Amino acid sequence: MIRANFISARGAWQAKPADTVVLDFEARHRRRVAMTGVRGLEFLLDLPEAVVLRHGDALVLEDGRLVEVVAAPEPLAEIRIGEPRDLARMAWHLGNRHLPVQILANRIRIRRDPVIEDMARKLGGKIALIEGPFEPEGGAYAPEPEPAPEPAHVHGPGCGHDHHGHDHHAHDDHGHDHAGHGHKHSHD
Repeated sequence: MIRANFISARGAWQAKPADTVVLDFEARHRRRVAMTGVRGLEFLLDLPEAVVLRHGDALVLEDGRLVEVVAAPEPLAEIRIGEPRDLARMAWHLGNRHLPVQILANRIRIRRDPVIEDMARKLGGKIALIEGPFEPEGGAYAPEPEPAPEPAHVHGPGCGHDHHGHDHHAHDDHGHDHAGHGHKHSHD
């Protein structure tokens, strides 16, 4: 089975895609999984680490063809609140619960959750139940997708440069450790 080993970020590719995969938020957080495009192209997504695929990214197949990633519509709650300070306060409460959120100019989108929706109403939010693509914030520690290699350069062990692009040592002294993922930060 042909493999997709690289991601070309939205806006970084222009060729016509060979196929398209339509995935909800959960299905777009992957490292290794067999996929079938909407036109029937079967391939294995095989990345070095799990990443969140974004709407408009392209998966680069071993033969150079591209498979476009499209965010599937899913049930969401859109929270609106009048004042910027109140919107920031709402974002703080959602972040304090470690929920994935999509922050837009004057509103916040979350996945449907009646308990969180009720909390948002109590904080003055107006809730609109919608269907749409969910593109939550990646977070401070989320790795950026690795760019696709130039055609003449094959990445591999010992190729002379770092493939990870993320240094946890720069974040060592930021407060407390969240159990399970080892990242430290403070809630000041």
